[in-house]
Amino acid sequence: MITHDCTGFSSFDVLDLLERITLSPKDMLAISMSEVEVLRFGYSSFISLAELYGMRFCTPTSDGKTITLHFEKLDLSRSFHVEISSDEKYGATSSFASVNKNSKFSFLYHYQKALLFCGVKHKKRILNLGINRGDEFSVIERLLGEKFAGVELVGVDHSHSAIEEAKKSFASPKHTFYAHDINDLASLGLGRFDLIISIATLQSSGLNFNQTLMQIYQNHLQKGGSMLLGFPNCRWVDGEMNYGAKAPNYNFSEMSLLLKDLHFAKKYLQQKRYRVVISGKEYIFLSAREIG
Repeated sequence: MITHDCTGFSSFDVLDLLERITLSPKDMLAISMSEVEVLRFGYSSFISLAELYGMRFCTPTSDGKTITLHFEKLDLSRSFHVEISSDEKYGATSSFASVNKNSKFSFLYHYQKALLFCGVKHKKRILNLGINRGDEFSVIERLLGEKFAGVELVGVDHSHSAIEEAKKSFASPKHTFYAHDINDLASLGLGRFDLIISIATLQSSGLNFNQTLMQIYQNHLQKGGSMLLGFPNCRWVDGEMNYGAKAPNYNFSEMSLLLKDLHFAKKYLQQKRYRVVISGKEYIFLSAREIG
């Protein structure tokens, strides 16, 4: 364990310290300060510090006067983002399968709010593109309660093994799942839906975001329907949801592509007379419902 007494440190000093320290995966860093200083910074500031430097914020300890903040260096190689691309990169046995977005309060809170803005409690036919094993449908099930049994759900994902998992969780005849290429939705004959959801899928490298969004709207959204898009502003590393979009050749968060896609989707749907709101943190949610 690497320890540092940071009593009297300013925020500049703390950042300078982290810039100088080299940690290997699973190494522990302990920073001690007075209780007054820690409370002045705020625990949330140290959680953000851990995210910025690829660490896990662990349980602090105290001797009554001094608080020691513990950080564990994440193993950056333990991430589906760095896996070699394959048909089952997001399959049931992949690293992605260990990700549970619903266990993260920030994701769940903002996703539920976005669903409610889209009027999910009044929707009868819902399409989810990039459904994987169905975690997002389980949130809808909880929000709708008994009404959920009467909702027709359709999920599409490229991963065959993930779709098989979704079928096990949602076995009603009203729930249909397809292992299929989103570029070729027309061949499925899906029809139109009054809510379309796609989280962290339309930005995939195999899709043209602008073209795909327009085709989905034109061919599959019912008049008066709503749309909920989720844009990842994070990366999953060693079991942690680390805030901040990443781009090649940058060692810090760089959000140009995220903002470009958000801007296009917002303007496009507003031109179609939709009220659009942007919310969220680690995942940015674009929620759109028709005006009037």
